[in-house]
Amino acid sequence: MKKKHILFSTIISMGMMVSSCSDYLSVEGKLGENTQSLENIFENKEWSEQWLATAYAWLTWSNIDIGSKDNCITNFSDDMCYSDRNLEYRVFKYCEYDENWKQDSWAQAYDGIRHASIFIHNIDRNKEMTPDEIVDYKAQARFVRAYFYWKLLQKYGPIPIIPNDGVMDYNAAYEDLYIPRSTYDDCVNYIAEEMKLAAKDLPLKRDTRNMARPTRGAALATRAKALLYAASPLNNPRPTDTERFTDLVDDEGRYLMAQEYNEEKWAKAAAAARDVVELGRKGVYELHTVSAHSTGTIDNPATIAPPTHAVYSHADFPAGWRNIDPLQSYETLFNGVIFPSENKEMIFTTGQNNGDINTMIQHQMPIAFGGYNCHAMTGKQCDAYQMNTGKPFDKTKDWTGDENYVSAEEAASGDWAPLVEGVNKQYGHREPRFYATVAYNGCLWNGTNAVQSYDRNLIIWYYRGEESGWSNSGDRWLATGIGIRKFVSSRDNFKTEGGVISKPVIGIRYADVLLWYAEALNELGASTYQIPSWDGTQSYDISRDKNEMSYAISRVRIRGGVPDFGSDVYENADEFRKHLKHERQIELFAENSRYFDLRRWKDAEYEESQQMYGCNAYMSKTERDLFHTQVINSNLPTTFSRKMYFWPISHDQLRRNLRLTQNPGWTYYD
Repeated sequence: MKKKHILFSTIISMGMMVSSCSDYLSVEGKLGENTQSLENIFENKEWSEQWLATAYAWLTWSNIDIGSKDNCITNFSDDMCYSDRNLEYRVFKYCEYDENWKQDSWAQAYDGIRHASIFIHNIDRNKEMTPDEIVDYKAQARFVRAYFYWKLLQKYGPIPIIPNDGVMDYNAAYEDLYIPRSTYDDCVNYIAEEMKLAAKDLPLKRDTRNMARPTRGAALATRAKALLYAASPLNNPRPTDTERFTDLVDDEGRYLMAQEYNEEKWAKAAAAARDVVELGRKGVYELHTVSAHSTGTIDNPATIAPPTHAVYSHADFPAGWRNIDPLQSYETLFNGVIFPSENKEMIFTTGQNNGDINTMIQHQMPIAFGGYNCHAMTGKQCDAYQMNTGKPFDKTKDWTGDENYVSAEEAASGDWAPLVEGVNKQYGHREPRFYATVAYNGCLWNGTNAVQSYDRNLIIWYYRGEESGWSNSGDRWLATGIGIRKFVSSRDNFKTEGGVISKPVIGIRYADVLLWYAEALNELGASTYQIPSWDGTQSYDISRDKNEMSYAISRVRIRGGVPDFGSDVYENADEFRKHLKHERQIELFAENSRYFDLRRWKDAEYEESQQMYGCNAYMSKTERDLFHTQVINSNLPTTFSRKMYFWPISHDQLRRNLRLTQNPGWTYYD
């Protein structure tokens, strides 16, 4: 029987390191087992830190939290589309890809897990670190390992959890190294327990130099997110649900997804989110806001106050919006003008040194600013943004005719700000998050880092014949005629070297936690659950508390410049669920959330199969009414099949681990 010298899950990860990576990623080339013993590595502080850095590094590639399509294809759901890469978008949305497409995340995650486990089991021998440093570093490694498991679970569903705390027998037979998939609940319970262990030894805050390292709140928030997913319909089917994924089994035929509904899962998810909310109540976290200002410039305009409201216009945040600028409060969360260390909404970030977000931004930006002008927003997403009163946008209204375009007089009056002359009024009087996110036809782009003044502060039109409009000679045009501004700062301009400021990669932020908390509370019936806090120091009474739900929701919406839900919504669980889903669609747009939300809610089969629509981008400025008439775009085919709930496991991994089972609908290797 063959023997294999193996410390960790080489059968799963193959110890994958790629030659194209930077020296930062190539730690093993300098410190690997061929050149240094583990004993020598972990007795040395610098080498130990570099080893842990390798584990961290895999969070910046195919497991990045937010990015462009190469490394983060799941950032595209029913809300965004792209027109470059020939027919790749069609391949993705029509599910024409095979089991080996975009599969780096699996191997990279397990390599990160391997590095973290080796670190955990060897760092105690370090002779150059203080005891406190060892405790912190070990907790970081535990967080990173559990975070990789979380990323795998979110994408692939149930995955193998390496036994014996990640250490395997050096001399085991091949067949003893094959590891089956754990159940979804077992995966979540493992992640939750590991994050609790990490939280005990992680600090509440990090200094500026260490902002990309996890804190106690990051561990608790990841725990809460995993428990929320375990409670969601994908893994917690109600009695009336017909889809229970009974064909998702391990190699012995055991169901990997829960088959019975358990309301207590929602209570546990709510309690876990409450752990983070309590940190917010103590001032560790808060929603980011920018103060209101009555004067401004073209690239930093004066605050546009929401319509007068009897309550919110006369109270300071969080009770109202009197003292904040809702648009800039939301916009500056993402566009890099503030550092993560200055942003108390940021719970976990991998830092500002990853270029993938800037790659995404370049694909969003117009050609005039050196952009590729090919990432577009769907009409469905654009229409989802509410009016500035908090009421829904009227999708049935006819927006044609001269009276539905801003006139010179109307533009000068400021009544339609920030719309300029010639912009269709369907984009007027929308909620502030709309203007921080949507690049509508006739939108102002600043790009003030440009060297030449004529490359700054440009109105961009997407009509056929315009520079960023439709062209039959290339793919640099927006298929829906609706662009994306999120993550773009007023300075960004790719025509200037160094003209784009770095953006934070947001893993978890406090607004997301507040929405988890409200969502989980809403799903509880008449029962009250007593659930201990993460450290057992107190007990929470968890119930469908409408005051707590409003505490969470109102903060997010008021910061966004729109009123809290009405009392009728809070009284009705079904109505609240519908409004909550809509709120997540708006607040978390382009943050790699929608794709996974639709799957955990089991809504993807409906939402992602709808035909995509938008403006008629083939129309010129002289045909502006036709441009702004909603059309189904034949270039944006979309469908949803059941197998798209889970990403396929690659044939390579199935060959390497003979106890792995494939996700439903996908094939095994020949």
